[in-house]
Amino acid sequence: MRQSMGRHRRTRTLSIAAAVAVASGACGVYLGLADDGAQAASSTVTVTSTAQLESAVANASAGTVIQVRGGVYYPTKTLKSTANGTSSARITLQAYGSEKVRIDGSKLPAGSWLAGIYGDHWTVQNLTWQNSPAQGFVATSSVGGVFKNLVTAKNGDSGFTLRGDGTTDNLVQNLDSYGNYDAATHGQNADGIAIKFGSGTGNKVTGARLYDNADDGLDLWQFSSPVTVEHSWAFGNGKNRWNDADFEGNGNGFKLGGGGASVAHSVNNNAAWDNTLHGFTENSNTGAILLSRNTAYVNAEQGFYFATGAARLARNLSVGNKKGASKLGSSTVSAANSWDSGVSVPSFKSTDAASVYGARTADGSLPATGFLTTGSTAIGATMD
Repeated sequence: MRQSMGRHRRTRTLSIAAAVAVASGACGVYLGLADDGAQAASSTVTVTSTAQLESAVANASAGTVIQVRGGVYYPTKTLKSTANGTSSARITLQAYGSEKVRIDGSKLPAGSWLAGIYGDHWTVQNLTWQNSPAQGFVATSSVGGVFKNLVTAKNGDSGFTLRGDGTTDNLVQNLDSYGNYDAATHGQNADGIAIKFGSGTGNKVTGARLYDNADDGLDLWQFSSPVTVEHSWAFGNGKNRWNDADFEGNGNGFKLGGGGASVAHSVNNNAAWDNTLHGFTENSNTGAILLSRNTAYVNAEQGFYFATGAARLARNLSVGNKKGASKLGSSTVSAANSWDSGVSVPSFKSTDAASVYGARTADGSLPATGFLTTGSTAIGATMD
């Protein structure tokens, strides 16, 4: 994550040459040109080979829809685009129908990202990004991005990353990110999802399942604007599954800042369990982080660690964490949490986690589970 954080340059107009390149070069599919040379409204590209995929992404422009047929694709260079869609003419990269698509980075040069998007108003959905030598999928200074029903697995750094100033109004929905491990730095950087080194309001993570990563489930290191995180699970992070003698992975479920940022993130209805550090931590973020109805269970350190900042915690549930339910500082406000006086702590209906690995529903939502549910409408995550 040492690349430049500068705002990228953008060309907002489509030249005739660019339109022709898309029409003739993207997979050999004719997209159509209007009389004035601008790209016509119909601009769907159907991809069936790696070369076509590389060309289609590189030549995309506002309104392009790239549909990738089922199979495994092995890019030999980072899938990269600086193109911008608009709010009414998005750029879309997606699987064809319900077909299963895996984009595999095992043939990339060392240190390469699998995908790098430097444009606005992209929709990327229903794809798996795996086995990159570095980051899996990275969006830099994205405005209005929709990243939905993705899998980022077994990459050589963080699975999914949002970064850069001007990262605004992005939605990450129903992400599965697991098994990511950075061998070069012994696991200290590979998170499930990283929203790092940047700024911009209106970003939301919902429905994520972040597990078995070398470092943290979710990491908001040096992101200086509030992020909303809801209805997501982080578990099994920070364990040395790679037999690395010098392993340095952290293993927080939700790491909510750090690096000098003071930010009031909003963290609601999430669950963290079986991580090697804390379930939820400010990581020295002194901002007024809001945490409501989250659950921390059997993490190796504290369930909730907010010892230095001004976090606001309400109706959170912490059970079985090895170093305690919570560690809170004098500026933290705590009310109606399981560790607060007079609060009735409900029992879990189930502590068998097998169902959390199940298939997502047809729309990509988290699988139904009784794990860590209580039936309470007052405290703890609802696990949906």
